[in-house]
This record gives sequence, structure tokens and C-alpha cells, in this order.
Amino acid sequence: MQSAYTVLSLLILVGISQLSCRLVPFIPVPILQICLGTIVAWPAFGLHVEFEPELFLMLFLPPLLFSDGWHVPKRDLWKYRWPILLLAVGLVVFTVVAAGYFIHFLIPAIPLPAAFALAAMLSPTDAVAVSAVTRGKLPTPLMRLLQGESLMNDASGLVTFQFAIAAAITGVFSLLDASVAFLIVALGGLAIGVIMSWLLGLLRSWMINRGWDDPATHVMFMLLLPFVAYVVAEHLHVSGILSAVAAGMMQSWVDLLPKQTSTRLLNRSVWGLLEFVFNGLIFVLLGLQLPSIIKKVLARTAPEQQLSTFLSELFVIFLIFFILVLLRYLWIQSNWFVMSRFRRLRKNVVDVPKTKHAALLLTFGGVRGAVTLAGTLSIPLFINAKLEIPFPERDTMIFIAVGVILLSLVTACILLPILLSNVEAEVDVSRKKELQDARRKTAEAAIHALEIEDLTNDPKISQDPALATMVAEVKARIMAEYREHLNAYDNTEEIQARVEENDKIEKTLRLRALRAQRLELYSLRRHRAIGDDTVKKVLDELDIQEASLGGVASSH
Repeated sequence: MQSAYTVLSLLILVGISQLSCRLVPFIPVPILQICLGTIVAWPAFGLHVEFEPELFLMLFLPPLLFSDGWHVPKRDLWKYRWPILLLAVGLVVFTVVAAGYFIHFLIPAIPLPAAFALAAMLSPTDAVAVSAVTRGKLPTPLMRLLQGESLMNDASGLVTFQFAIAAAITGVFSLLDASVAFLIVALGGLAIGVIMSWLLGLLRSWMINRGWDDPATHVMFMLLLPFVAYVVAEHLHVSGILSAVAAGMMQSWVDLLPKQTSTRLLNRSVWGLLEFVFNGLIFVLLGLQLPSIIKKVLARTAPEQQLSTFLSELFVIFLIFFILVLLRYLWIQSNWFVMSRFRRLRKNVVDVPKTKHAALLLTFGGVRGAVTLAGTLSIPLFINAKLEIPFPERDTMIFIAVGVILLSLVTACILLPILLSNVEAEVDVSRKKELQDARRKTAEAAIHALEIEDLTNDPKISQDPALATMVAEVKARIMAEYREHLNAYDNTEEIQARVEENDKIEKTLRLRALRAQRLELYSLRRHRAIGDDTVKKVLDELDIQEASLGGVASSH
């Protein structure tokens, strides 16, 4: 029962943190979650959670990385592939080497392989946190770079981390062997993820063709996919992390199956909840571990020296964070210089803003988050479990990682709004036109399908003039709605703006009408005029209508 109470307490803390951010919107949610976890970990509350690092890594990272792979814009990922690769792979290697030596220089007690491991874990960035801080004001190319970098450096940083941890445990490292092994592990992980996702797609298609289209079953399989991909890849000694990422990217295409509208609606809701809970739990768990981590770091010194030791540790964290920021800025500026030279030779290099202002936005947009924390907490407890030889300076490494995460979040919250203060909310003309073209072409397809659709061949309709007239009227009404929208897409910007305003008014009125329907349904239920099965069926219909209007957030 104690485990059940602990899980419930953690979920309650995640919920409270989300409510608290409404009261103090200037404080990032992760910081609130860390603070809440720290508060309840003090002796007065006594909540403490022990967990195995490997279990922690397997439980939290696969679904988060799978979700990132699912949602990342694939076309933009390819469009900005060279700048993203330079950030996600080149910068990771640069950071691991330079910051690793710097960490070992600052704290000689941390062996060089362990310092490389810590630097690798400090490399992954969190684009979701940046998006929450900037609130859509970051220019689209820079946001796409951060999203692509966040997805790929999660994988490159974690794989590098695993190699560095192995070197720290075994004491053996060969650059050539590590490079070959890296390629095998990376490509193998990607292949396993793609294959597992493709097999799930085949299974779901087979089920749908036989009428087994229950949304809950399909969503359950998709929830299990990142864990299965991770476990299979690790069993075959390739990267489970890259396998989860590849499975997510592949599944975003496989999920476009017919007859699966209700499954997609349920899947989005379930994954939204899962991301919220898992991200929140990681930071709450960090807060729970923080007091004991600080105590372990200070326990090695005499009581009268603990304050000075704590301040010196904080100073070390500031120095490491400073060097990470400096390395990132220098890498961005030097790569932009190289890219500008490279563009003269290759005309197809995507142009990205190469100003100092943009470099600062990208630099401070490199916020560390959940992946850094999850990976650092997965550092093994022992170098040799049989002899119980502890991993050197494990608590210090976790303390440094926590400090860097907090500093990056606070710095981003302070500096990014200042840097964006004179930046107007960007209107992406090309994407707006693309969306308009897609709507026009789909409307044309709908009109064409209705024009060639002939229901009069149905004996039931052809023998009933009244029914045939009704079919013609309904068909004409639907086609008129599509033509009205089609005309709006082809007209001037002024007419389009008027149509958009009309759509907003229509959406508001429809949402109010749906709310009235829902309230009346609740009233009928309270007065026992209808049964629960009727309530559920009608409520599902109203919810789907509201979801189609984009008004889910305002439901009652």
C-alpha cells in the first residue's frame, strides 16, 4: 500500500504544480515541480522514493523520446538538416570533449570518462521548455532548429553518455572501436525502431480489416510500442534510445490509417496526458532526491565547513554553466561562418538568420530539461556491484546536473523575453498559403466526390420520390458549404480576412450552442429522464463536434 500512496502523492504534486503555475506564470513549471518535490522530501513530510537507475531510464525516456519523434516536423527536419546536424551531433561532441576536460580540471575527483559522461548528459536541450517561455515569438527557422536539435541531441547525447559510462566502469576506451561501435549501435537502433513501428502498422491494418477497430486496443498497442522498441533494441545490444525515436517518427506516418478517426482523437488525448505526467514526475522526483543529494555532498566535510563547501559547489555549477553557454555560442557563430562560405559552393544550403541576436537566441534557447535529468539519474550506483565499489562522485555529478538545469531555465526565463521584446509575433506567410492550398484542394476533392456520387441507383431511393428529393437537397447544401469556403480561399486578402472573422463568430456561436446542449443533457440526467448509456453516446457526439471546432479547452 505504501507504494500506491507514494504514486498517488507524486501525481497530486504534478497536478498542484500545474495549478500553481497559473498563480505564478513567470516561474517555469519544472522549477515549481522541483521545489514541491524538495519541500515534501524534508523530514516534516518524509516522502522519499528509492529507484533503480536502469529502471528509471527505461520507464521515462522511451515514451518521451517516442513522443518527440512523433511530433517533430519531418519536412522541416530535412529542410534544416545541415544546421541541425551541426548542432545535434557536432556541438554534442564539441561539448563532451571541451566541457569534459573542464569538469575534470575543476573537480579532479571526477575521473575523465565520468566527466565526459556528465558533459554528454548536459548536452541535450529541451525545445518544449523554450516554446513555453517564448510563447510563439521565436522566429520559425530558429524554433525549428531548436526542435530538430532537441530531438537529435537527445539521442546523440544519451548514446555518447552510455559509451562514456562504459569507459568509466571498465577503464578501457578506444576511439576507433568506439566510433565503429557507435555507428553499429546507432544504425541498429534506428532500424529496430522503424521495423517495430512498421510491424505494428501491419498488425493494426490487419485488425482493422477484420473489424477489430476498438480505439482503446489500438491506443494501448501504441503506448507499448516505445517500451517494446527500447527493450528489443537493448536486448540486441543496439541503441534503445534511438529505437524509441525512430519508432515515433515512423509511427507518425503509419498512424495515417483509414477508419481510425476515433483512435487518433483518443491517442492524442492519452499521449498528451502521458507527456504531462511523465515530464512532471521527472522533475518532482528530482526535487525528492535533491535534499539527500545535498546532504551526501556536504557529508564529506566537517559541519563548520559545510556552508563554504556548499557555496563553492554552487560556484562550480556557475562556472560549468558559463562554459556550456560559451561553447554553444562559439560553436553557433563559427558554424554560421562556415555555412556562409559553404553557401557560395552549394546553392541548396538553407538560409538561416546569422545575426548576433539570432545566435544569442539559439544560445540561451539551449535549455536543459527532462532528458538531462533522466540520464543523469540513471548513472549506476556502483562501478562493481559485487564488490559494492561506488561510482565516483555520483552525487556531485547529479547535483551539478540539477544546478545546470535550474540555471538554464532561470536564464532563459529572464533573457529570452528581453531578447524577444522588440520582435513582433511572426506571421509565416508560406505556411499560411500552404494551409490555404491544402484546404482548397481538399474542398475541391470533396465537391468532385459529391458531384459523381449518385445515390439514385439505390432501389430504396429511386422508388421513393420524397426520399430522392431529400437526398438532392442535402447533397446541394453540403456542396454549397464547400463552394463557399472554396470561393473564400481564391479571393483577395480582405475577403479572406472577412471570412476568417465570420468563421470566428460562427465558432463562438457553435461552441455556445454545444455548451447549451451539454448543460441540457446534464439536466436530463440529473432528473433521470435519460439513462447513462444515452448520456455517454450523446456526450461523445458533442465532444467530437467541439473537437472539430478546436474548442476542446472550453468544454464544460
